Amino acid sequence: MTFFETTAYIALVAISVGILFIFIRLLKGPSLADRIVALDLLTAAGIGFISILSFLYDKPVLLDAAVILALLAFLTTVAFAFYLERKK
Repeated sequence: MTFFETTAYIALVAISVGILFIFIRLLKGPSLADRIVALDLLTAAGIGFISILSFLYDKPVLLDAAVILALLAFLTTVAFAFYLERKK
């Protein structure tokens, strides 16, 4: 196992712990905005997780899934901002 693989596995563990904390904020968020921010952060963590898996398993097709997830996260953020503006 190389240094980069070891570092990637450590990063996967760190992202997994972060995802657990993000889920707590997603479930307990006091406001809708907190939950949406947690959901956006969850997708960002998922993109990082998928990217590291792509490196570890040498599967570049996983990066396509990460890019699609990033586009969907951007669209949901824009849609939520539009919703908040219309609500005022």
